[in-house]
Amino acid sequence: MEFFGFIGDVGFPIASALGAGFFIFTTLKFILGSVTVQVKTINGMIKGLDNRVQTMNNDLVKIDALMSYAMGVKPNTDRIAANEGKADARRD
Repeated sequence: MEFFGFIGDVGFPIASALGAGFFIFTTLKFILGSVTVQVKTINGMIKGLDNRVQTMNNDLVKIDALMSYAMGVKPNTDRIAANEGKADARRD
């Protein structure tokens, strides 16, 4: 009975505090482990949705450029440049 020997050596309050601390540590580890998995799952979903939005944005800019060409209208270069994430560097 090492447990009772430990209680006799350090006292009941200290032994119970150590036991409660171990219980809290184990509980928090379990909870945070499951939360981490959920966050990683949600992060993957968000990256997938962001990829879809970027693809749709590229398609809309492409359609806009094609329609501008077909109608003989100057394309909106600011929109095309903004789609690429930078300012328009052309001098035309």
